[in-house]
Amino acid sequence: MKKLLLSTLASGLLLVGCGGSKTTTSPLATQTAIETSIDLSKVTNDKVPVTVNPGRFTTETVTYRLPRVVQGTYSVSDFGKYIDSFKAFNYKGEELSTSKTDTNTWTISDAKDLDYITYYVNDTFDQEVEGGIGGEQPFSPAGTNIEPTNYVMNLHGFIGYFDSLKNSQYKLDVTAPASFKRTSALQETSNKTSEDGSLITSSYFAPRYFDITDNPMFYGELDVEEFQVGDIKIVLSVYSPNKVHTAAEIKGVVEKMMQAQKTYLGDVNSTPRYDIYLYLSDGSEGSPKGFGALEHHTSTVVVLQEDMPFDALAESMVDVVSHEFFHIVTPLSVHSEDVHYFDYNQPTFSKHLWMYEGVTEYFATLFQVDQGLVDNQEFYGDILQKIQTAKNMNDSMSFTEMSENVLDEPYAPQYYNVYMKGALIGMCIDIIMREESNGQRGILSLMKELSNKYGKNKPFEDDKLIEEITAMTYPSVGEFLNTHVVGGTPIDYNVYFEKVGLMMAEGKVQTNYIQNGGELIFAPNQQTMKLPFSEAVKNNSFWADNGVQPGDVMKTVNGDAFSFMTAQKILTDMYMWKPGKEVEIVIDRDGTEYTIKTKLTQSYTTGQMLTENPDATKEQKEIRQAWLKG
Repeated sequence: MKKLLLSTLASGLLLVGCGGSKTTTSPLATQTAIETSIDLSKVTNDKVPVTVNPGRFTTETVTYRLPRVVQGTYSVSDFGKYIDSFKAFNYKGEELSTSKTDTNTWTISDAKDLDYITYYVNDTFDQEVEGGIGGEQPFSPAGTNIEPTNYVMNLHGFIGYFDSLKNSQYKLDVTAPASFKRTSALQETSNKTSEDGSLITSSYFAPRYFDITDNPMFYGELDVEEFQVGDIKIVLSVYSPNKVHTAAEIKGVVEKMMQAQKTYLGDVNSTPRYDIYLYLSDGSEGSPKGFGALEHHTSTVVVLQEDMPFDALAESMVDVVSHEFFHIVTPLSVHSEDVHYFDYNQPTFSKHLWMYEGVTEYFATLFQVDQGLVDNQEFYGDILQKIQTAKNMNDSMSFTEMSENVLDEPYAPQYYNVYMKGALIGMCIDIIMREESNGQRGILSLMKELSNKYGKNKPFEDDKLIEEITAMTYPSVGEFLNTHVVGGTPIDYNVYFEKVGLMMAEGKVQTNYIQNGGELIFAPNQQTMKLPFSEAVKNNSFWADNGVQPGDVMKTVNGDAFSFMTAQKILTDMYMWKPGKEVEIVIDRDGTEYTIKTKLTQSYTTGQMLTENPDATKEQKEIRQAWLKG
């Protein structure tokens, strides 16, 4: 999962028929596959009817669940909250007794006579409006949408599982208007058109419940483009409600990036197809509020703002999709037993989020300089920003302990650090391996070796991974992991920068319009419910040059009222601002208003820079070259 930085920062800032004989046998039920159906042609009050026929059971009682937690989110979603009118029927069409035992669980009596169950599914996007952006609810890219023109079908929100049948095969029928475009990486086995031609029922096959949850679908008025990256077919599906952005223009950006990623990865071909589902939120009632992406093994669901200028959208797609695509390395090819045998109700988590999310984020940063998409100094700036942001987290907390207990306090608030310090852990291991091997080996080669040993069908033992990595690499790598990842000793990054001839220096550094480096330039006041500028505004050249002082409050930004309620969206927009954009901001200073109407110039702050040491040795330069250019 990748959340955009601003979404996370702003959130923290503001909210401190049926039946028949079957042939094969399982412990509880007999049938060839669990037959499920979703009928988008019979939506009632934004609710979709679902039918599940599990085959004949041999026990008196069975349990059916919707996921409490889904893979990649590291938070509670409770998809059972969105289920209405749950009913079970016997082979005579009579209703059986059911009881809801918790938010996500239903128990069905007289299960030997159970033919099928039915229920209605509400979408989660609408609930984001009712519940705000806080509380336990699905992160938008993990959620669902049910609208006449668009259906976001993260199937874990529609289809549940019987406890003992998660490894059973599934057959899924989706009925929808014939006019709809539909995309899914799930294997389509057939499709049937209704007699009047108005409906098409597409049938899909999933080897087990995991494949249901791991293959989202988009249906509706979609804009779809395809392209090839090596041996991988990429399918880009875009829903832009107001037709602001097209799949064709986004394809150009994504294709260039993914071609570079594939070149960087080399012979990693773990999937023949990869889907990108992009939902652009227009900010209206019922639209999603959580921006970022959720990875699946061979796809990702992305939610971004529709009103973003194309350059900002392109930048976000590079940031988000590059991260998600690198997940084809881990967890697709390298993952623990916790991932492989995931429990959707009471999950256990791997100790190694530093690898799943951190190394993935590191690859998403490093490949850009490796492939010439950014220059060295831009890369150094990205690394420094991660260091600065990580310093605002708990730097002495054991990373493995946090990972294993990520749903609980005090660990849950530290999750965002997997993208910051987790990536920096990957960087340090990379540099250590480059030094030890005279530049010949790095963390990418390590991940390839792990991929070759395990692969998508063989998990590793969680408690033995560090020992195994040490044996595959060098004692110094094991010492680093045990000291700084298992142990809570903060990392002195200068030790690793010295190995590659880098140094810290004071200087004039580029920043954005809401931060100085990683520091926000606002000081929220919970009592007054205002967000005045902080003392840090003095050291942000754009605001300082325009006369803004600490304590000043933005009243409107380009005509939009600025308040606690609107701050997340406006600050996210401002984070994406680029020099040359025309802006108009009304400032309130102790009851007196004045207006800044200008064209944006690049904003700078004074602070530490990560730069190349002019006195670096030949050996340091060679290791640096191997590190940055493989």
